[in-house]
Amino acid sequence: MRPVLLGVLLALPALSLAHDVPRVPPNPTYQAECGSCHVAYPPRLLPAQAWDRIMARLERHFGSDASVDEPTKRELSAFLSRNAGRRAAPAGEEPRITQTAWFVKEHRRANMRNPADCAACHSTLKGQ
Repeated sequence: MRPVLLGVLLALPALSLAHDVPRVPPNPTYQAECGSCHVAYPPRLLPAQAWDRIMARLERHFGSDASVDEPTKRELSAFLSRNAGRRAAPAGEEPRITQTAWFVKEHRRANMRNPADCAACHSTLKGQ
């Protein structure tokens, strides 16, 4: 087997994993604040305006109070805007990642009881 072809074949599992689980740029505040209740979703899964709507309603965050102090809110908002995606946001005051066209397409064959429980299927997220 040619070395170039072998290299491509060896890289395929890594490419597949990178496609399946978009990575969050390191941000300890984001991991600590948002990741304490749910997966710290990759910011690129929603556009900036959707993150802005979510951050504006933290006291009513999907039925919970996720309020943070003002400096933390500014840091998180800047981080999310800087790393936001370009996809269209789902409608509603609280845009849900699980209702984006990307999520629905990627998970159309998955048998999920709870679409927000990423770690149930994505083993690399277990223990986060």
